[in-house]
Amino acid sequence: MYGTGRARRARPADGQDARRPAGLGLRFRLLVSAYAVSACGNYLSLIALGLFSYTVTGTAFGVGAVMALRLFCGFVAGFVVSRLLSWVAHRTVMIGADVARGVAMVVLALGGGRTSVWVLASAVAVLGAGNTFSTVALRSWIPALVGGAARARANGSLVMGRSLATVVGFASAAPVIAFGGFPLAFACNAAGFAVSAVTLLTIRRAAEGAGGRGAGDSGTEASDTVADPVAAGRPESPVRGSRFRWRRAGVPLSGLLIMMIALRGLDAFASSSHNVALPVVAHDAHPGESALFMTRFWATWAVGTFLAHLVLRRRKSEAAWGERAFALGTCAMALSFAAVFWGLPAAVVVAAAASAGFADGWTEIVYASRLQAAAEPLRSRLFGLSAAAEQSGFALGTIVTAAALERLPAAVVVSAFHGVALCGALVLLTWLYVSTRRRRASRADEGRKHSLEVKRGTHEAQAPNGTSTLSGT
Repeated sequence: MYGTGRARRARPADGQDARRPAGLGLRFRLLVSAYAVSACGNYLSLIALGLFSYTVTGTAFGVGAVMALRLFCGFVAGFVVSRLLSWVAHRTVMIGADVARGVAMVVLALGGGRTSVWVLASAVAVLGAGNTFSTVALRSWIPALVGGAARARANGSLVMGRSLATVVGFASAAPVIAFGGFPLAFACNAAGFAVSAVTLLTIRRAAEGAGGRGAGDSGTEASDTVADPVAAGRPESPVRGSRFRWRRAGVPLSGLLIMMIALRGLDAFASSSHNVALPVVAHDAHPGESALFMTRFWATWAVGTFLAHLVLRRRKSEAAWGERAFALGTCAMALSFAAVFWGLPAAVVVAAAASAGFADGWTEIVYASRLQAAAEPLRSRLFGLSAAAEQSGFALGTIVTAAALERLPAAVVVSAFHGVALCGALVLLTWLYVSTRRRRASRADEGRKHSLEVKRGTHEAQAPNGTSTLSGT
């Protein structure tokens, strides 16, 4: 199952040739479809669970506590999942997460109005932890599943599937709840988890290759001949165990990734503001068609993410859109989301929503592809840390946004929150710029020293009787 033999470790994942860009096979496309179905049920139940929590607890504080518990469990799971993935296959972790979340949804569907607070809390805890387990396992499994060269396309497919699931899930929540109540909404979510688990079971066990164990998965294949280690999907040589140094722009890999993960956490903090403020603005500015306004916004956002996938899949080298593209995309995303709430004409709002979706999809694809360039077990640890940063940032942002909206207009709150993410992106860009300048200066010094050594060697070689003309002897 884990491929302990020498020949098995050398064979590319999913039977693909590592010397040319790997394609996305039928199994992966089925996995994307199952992921989209599961995500659609998640977004549907996200609305249903909020309403159901108020029914069970009877207070707004109870709704907030349930949401906080879900995010907290996802935060804790981010630190646990990397250790688990070093012992258990990625696919096994994903199947277990689907089964656990499906059982939790079935319990809520069968309980209905008789569900106690403790049962609700337990189900929410399973959902929060299961979402993190499944997401981290899937993201860190991508290089072994499709090959290092195809991971950007794979990430784009996942982003596109999630975007469509967001629109369908949010749009279908109201009619599903109106037709069958909360039990039907929870049953639909459970069915989505079942579809995902069955699809994972059908994926050939050999496709996991080394992806099931940290020791045998380097994130790519050893025979890959692409010059750029990031484009090839492989890190450079390890230094001191799991710490890798990537000499691009003279920036230590560990420090660079810490800044990227921190920026991702700031982005989640900022994103909480428009998620909380959007229903408020829809209700106040469009009281008769608030649902239509939100559906139109998310549909336009999904179109933008789809366009980002189409653009990035045509790029031949990831070196052209690495960390700088991630930071620039975060800047564009912050400005676009803030512009949606500035009271601009409808056409401008639609354009801003599409721009926000494009930047959102762009940054997520680039970010995930960059983390996937690391080898296991570092890759799983990075995704676990990223999940913890995103969960904590979103949770803190939700609380602060709810309090801020009581005193300030939505446009001010959203602009301020996204301004924090914008500042973080500018810090990363500044660091990359300074690092590039230092690298160029260092190379120039090395070039001058090399030229002097060459000239000195030439003069010594031309001096008669082995004497040096430079020394005057």
